[in-house]
Amino acid sequence: MRVAVVGAGYVGLVTGACLADRGHRVVCVDADPGKVERIAGGDPPIHEPGLAEVLRRNLGHRFRATIDLAGAVRDAELTLICVGTPFREGGIDLSQVEAAARQIGEALRGTAGSHTVVVKSTVVPGTTDEVVRPILEAASGKRVGTGLGLGVNPEFLREGEAVADFTAPDRIILGANDDATLESLRELYRPFGGVALVETSNRTAEMIKYASNALFATMISFANEIGNLCAALGGIDVVDVMRGVHLDRRLSPILPDGSRVTAGLTAYLEAGCGFGGSCFPKDVRALVAHGRRAGVPMALLDAVLTVNAAQPGEVVARVRRHFPTLAGVRVAVLGLAFKPGTDDVRESPAIPVIRELLAGGARVRAFDPVARAAAASVLGDGPEYVDALPAAVTGADAVVVLTRWREFERLPELLATARPQPLVVDGRRMLDRRRIARYEGIGV
Repeated sequence: MRVAVVGAGYVGLVTGACLADRGHRVVCVDADPGKVERIAGGDPPIHEPGLAEVLRRNLGHRFRATIDLAGAVRDAELTLICVGTPFREGGIDLSQVEAAARQIGEALRGTAGSHTVVVKSTVVPGTTDEVVRPILEAASGKRVGTGLGLGVNPEFLREGEAVADFTAPDRIILGANDDATLESLRELYRPFGGVALVETSNRTAEMIKYASNALFATMISFANEIGNLCAALGGIDVVDVMRGVHLDRRLSPILPDGSRVTAGLTAYLEAGCGFGGSCFPKDVRALVAHGRRAGVPMALLDAVLTVNAAQPGEVVARVRRHFPTLAGVRVAVLGLAFKPGTDDVRESPAIPVIRELLAGGARVRAFDPVARAAAASVLGDGPEYVDALPAAVTGADAVVVLTRWREFERLPELLATARPQPLVVDGRRMLDRRRIARYEGIGV
């Protein structure tokens, strides 16, 4: 198929490059000429393992990038809307979705033949039918269902694993309100044989994405609340508690030979410093706000957000209990990205932790393998940024681990000869506490 992807951000670029890799002819559109130039040169503007290789493999024959939205749409059979939907006070900001729908409609005005527009951006239920459709119809002069298709195809991409997730999906959600749109979506994903397809309405497809993210966020906050209780009660380690929970056969099924399969789901049932990123915080807030407008209080999800907002403070509290004041305390913060495998610092727990440490007068030295520039754009020159793990921890009074980078597993050996031994606050519970002289962790 000839596909236009509007938005060359995280979702749009991964989607476009991976669809091209499956044989489609893809044009990725972005309003930022600098971003388009980088993509055209085979240099992704985001850090995502495997993306550069997929992009370079398809550039020049099945994939290209442009700032010309109208030309890309008119040359395509199907257009994917992959623009941002940030959360603002009271709900998600649909301005980018609305602008994309308007520009796509204008590009289609006066054209012959059929065209399908698919919303891949995360939008609350009803947005595609009640917001996108009237804008698209007014701008194009066409009617949905008569040569113009309108569908929903939510993404389920984990940052740091997005290329693998797109290439080998566990399910594909096809939202459509008419047969022609549904058939276009089937054709788009025909190269992905053997994957479970869920064919449903636009509104249901939109809700599936929110329900999925809200579930995982809830599991994380549940584990953190249990961890905080374990720490308060004393004599209990939440790691041991959750290990016992994970061994329930419904989470870790026992095979006929006696071995176990541990569900990836259990990764969300581990205590830590809280969830972040571009999806979970925004999407849970959006669902709470949407429920409120519908007259349905979302008490459980409100609590999920409350627990998560408090977790960075739990980390700092574990530093404070070892020093009479934070003033002058040398703190090494390890990890700035919200998770490993990405340079994304949006809603990262590291941001409020560092800000609170600096406000208390601590001298913060920060290290992350890939997210230094992104963090500096948010935190400025408050912390000292270093380029290597040994440089970060040398001379530190306290070391705070906030991202589960595998490189940080070296920490016990790096600190073995340090005198005096620094305090280590393990915000991800990724280290063996028995190998660290002065250990503090969430849930212990």
